Amino acid sequence: MKILLADDHALFREGMHHVMRQLGDQLDGEAEILDACTFQEALNIADKNPDLNLALLDLKMPGSDGASAIRLFHLRHPDITIVVLSGADQREDIMGAMNSGAMGFISKTSSSKEMVQALRMVLDGGTYLPPQLLQQTATDDGRSWRVNKFGMTARQMEVLQYLGQGWTNKSIAEATGLSQGTVKVHVAAVFNILRVNNRLDAVRAGQRLGLLQNQKDV
Repeated sequence: MKILLADDHALFREGMHHVMRQLGDQLDGEAEILDACTFQEALNIADKNPDLNLALLDLKMPGSDGASAIRLFHLRHPDITIVVLSGADQREDIMGAMNSGAMGFISKTSSSKEMVQALRMVLDGGTYLPPQLLQQTATDDGRSWRVNKFGMTARQMEVLQYLGQGWTNKSIAEATGLSQGTVKVHVAAVFNILRVNNRLDAVRAGQRLGLLQNQKDV
């Protein structure tokens, strides 16, 4: 596994190296970590290493203006999975990053255990968002947040149906009129409620609970 770690604080990068070692141990492999301390340096490293599996990007490092930098990195390297590491956890920062191509947003105040779990979820094809965002009672799309007996809202049920049909986040966004970032929030919420890490397991759990009764077994 090859990982880009971009953050301008050496002490934080040192701590993240420890987290990466824990992650490698759990995955029965070693993680090659490439460090960058500016956004431009991160781009240069990605240009030279197209086989990167994961890019961990600080939202506010030198040369980065937040979501716009994440969007630039994603457009330049669409095959590299992006996870944002940030000391800021405001909703607008999170949604900006997710709308710009990130697949996860991890607060720097998270414990090493939480970080490892979050990264495993993303590497498994899932989406990770801070628990406080998933627990909010407000919504971006005006749909009711009344929940069914499984704790799932009408919008989350709708997204689960699309997952059952194999739709991508982009396709779901086009069908529902939501932004891709908002779709990622709903997908992450579905994973959290069903206690799964990826789309396939979400569909299987939905079938088992009778939430996807018209879908073939997978």
